[in-house]
Amino acid sequence: MTELSRVERDASAGTGSGPTGGFAPLVPELDVTSIEASLAFWCGALGFRIAYERRQAKFAYLERQGAQIMLCEINGNWQVAGLERPFGRGINFQIATDELESILEALRKLDWPLFEEPSESWYRIGETEETGSREFLVQDPDGYLIRFAQSIGRRNIA
Repeated sequence: MTELSRVERDASAGTGSGPTGGFAPLVPELDVTSIEASLAFWCGALGFRIAYERRQAKFAYLERQGAQIMLCEINGNWQVAGLERPFGRGINFQIATDELESILEALRKLDWPLFEEPSESWYRIGETEETGSREFLVQDPDGYLIRFAQSIGRRNIA
């Protein structure tokens, strides 16, 4: 396939209708080495769905329970330095979910390694309260670090 210009990529034919409930105010776009492998992981294992995509541009906009993320196969657009695995060093994406176990089961079926096993964490928010979550971390095919968190409530600090 011939390399598309930025204008051609942006205007290429698309499918889907956009994210449920509209676009989030902040949506990261991840450069990926293979859009097919990334979609298999993000949609298959992590339970995201494609809100819309431009296949010729190798771009997809994904959503899951209100979380939104864009994936685009590396094309040099907005690249400020060379990419080296693991991608996204220094960042992790926390994604809230109402149910961790189905994601963990899908990852087990793929024999996909976890970066950090599920655990309970409590984070102080203000002077007298903590918020808790059960969470785990996993890396996607390019090494981006993803933290899924299921709320276990709030509590007062004794």
